[in-house]
Amino acid sequence: MAWVRWREATERALYGDDGFFRRNAPAQHFRTSVHVSPALAATLLRLARDSDLDTVVDVGAGGGELLSALHRLAPGLRLVGVDLAGRPAALPADVDWLDRIPGGLDGALLVGNEWLDDVPVDVVELTDDGWRLVLVDPATGAERVGAAPATEDAQWLADWWPAGTVGDRAEIGRPRDEAWAAAVGALTRGVALAIDYAHHRSARPRMGSLTGYRHGRQVPPVPDGSCDVTSHVALDACAAAGTGAGATSTLLTTQRAALTALGVRRSTPPHELSRSDPAAYLRALATAGEVAELSDPDGLGGFGWLLQTRGVTRAPVDAAPWPTRAASAADDR
Repeated sequence: MAWVRWREATERALYGDDGFFRRNAPAQHFRTSVHVSPALAATLLRLARDSDLDTVVDVGAGGGELLSALHRLAPGLRLVGVDLAGRPAALPADVDWLDRIPGGLDGALLVGNEWLDDVPVDVVELTDDGWRLVLVDPATGAERVGAAPATEDAQWLADWWPAGTVGDRAEIGRPRDEAWAAAVGALTRGVALAIDYAHHRSARPRMGSLTGYRHGRQVPPVPDGSCDVTSHVALDACAAAGTGAGATSTLLTTQRAALTALGVRRSTPPHELSRSDPAAYLRALATAGEVAELSDPDGLGGFGWLLQTRGVTRAPVDAAPWPTRAASAADDR
């Protein structure tokens, strides 16, 4: 067996030359809020316009679904997709496609929708001798305990993941903090928004949250390139990193609270419409169902929303802060 750290194994499995995201469109394997309803795109467009922003940058753009939806809603909006995968064939020609976040973004809404959870991280297990790295055989997913984490990773754990009892596990979120700080730092004026499976320091999952997804089903996280390997995000740690990168305001909330604050509410159409305009009634019912799914507190509505601004005086959403407990994120990607 070739024992390696989870971060190394995941990086190769997802983003190597023959990695999972090089060969697969994310929509083939899991549903995000973008796939559920065009309401999310419309909401993000409102957020951009309310903040006087003329550019949307989609980080981890995948198949370009969000960008295509925004293009239909606002053809004059500048749109930029960022992904290591190749440009989707169906993407409108005037949408830019890059393999890294550009710098000097002035007047931009930068969105990472389920991006940070796919930034590879190391896994540790608490032993009688403290935290130890978990090593994995990429071919089988078998594990064993290795050496102590590096000094900077041990410090991250001390700051952000309180130790529990022997046998507990954790994911070291420092690479995600760094990725988010770089995203915030790319803005000269704008809003950075991360939407993701998340948890808070006051209630980290005792056994971590590492898992896999393939064809819409949760599967064991074997880092052999056959599935997505992901774990929930310590968004509170990312928020601190964003502040260190120059963010001037921060809001950490839930998707349900954010959508409500932005005017997205489930509205059941009047039954009379079913008689006067049956087609419109069915469309309105479908929209109500989509909004309900986006807002479900035990599903997508429990996702964390981290909004940080740079060069903008306040967070552009007036939503209730995220409760200091683990967000109840969906398991039906």
